[in-house]
Amino acid sequence: MEIRWLQAFVAVAEELHFGRAAQRLQMAQSPLSQTVRKLEKDIGVPLFERNTRSVALTAGGHAFLPHAYHILESVETARQATRASAGGVYGRIKIGFTGVLNHLSLPPLTRALRQRYPDIELTLVGRIMTRDAVAQLESGALDLAFVGLPVQSAGVSTRLIRREPFGAVLPVDHPLAGETAIDLRQLADDGFITTPISAGSSLQEVTMRACLDAGFRPRVVQEITDPYMILLLVSTGVGVALMTSGMAPIAPPGTVFVPLAGEPVYMLHGLGWSPKRVSPALDVALRLAEEILPTPIET
Repeated sequence: MEIRWLQAFVAVAEELHFGRAAQRLQMAQSPLSQTVRKLEKDIGVPLFERNTRSVALTAGGHAFLPHAYHILESVETARQATRASAGGVYGRIKIGFTGVLNHLSLPPLTRALRQRYPDIELTLVGRIMTRDAVAQLESGALDLAFVGLPVQSAGVSTRLIRREPFGAVLPVDHPLAGETAIDLRQLADDGFITTPISAGSSLQEVTMRACLDAGFRPRVVQEITDPYMILLLVSTGVGVALMTSGMAPIAPPGTVFVPLAGEPVYMLHGLGWSPKRVSPALDVALRLAEEILPTPIET
């Protein structure tokens, strides 16, 4: 059994199409089919059911697939360990983030990682709310994630990287759009646009808590997961929103960012990771993050 046989099998198993698998492996379809048949002959059972219209895994193929993954992962781990012994840092890091809400933190970290550790492969996964980020960190689906703090999970470690005050995003024709600061209670009769309650978003949780602390329950007129789309809906006059100050410079035309008067309401941005799954690549990423995104000092 050869490694390239396993690579061919995994490609066909994931694509369920010999043509697409051959294209992915940058080889002709006929040699790919021959490679798979060599593997089947070596194992002694068919791995695929083939006809002119479709390709499907047999029971033996389903049973063999996780072992093929494990073997290929072990080979890659061995390759990385050998390279690391020569002084380099290799590996993969999958980073989850919400979206434009992280525009002040994500780019400097990823740029620094690519410049200093070019052999670390980065995968960025967007539109990950805090609740989903925590679940994926716990399961190992993500290695690192931008989250809203605090996080309630014994299996996830976090560090504060940014503290941003909230303000109100209003349509330009809103009666309070010209104010230098407003009391949140002045928006008690307005309709609010938020991320969905079910999404587990820290942005939504802070919005609800701030309004309740101000003495009213916000009337939610629209829910949408993308923070920038919230701003676009404000520009159309659908409602108002609470948003962090870092979003003010990129707010779309037709909106105004107005700071809140009184005691500041903060969004606490953090990085989350599983301490049980700290690879060499993640370890250097965390140490670099402490340099690029230091924990702010309370004033």
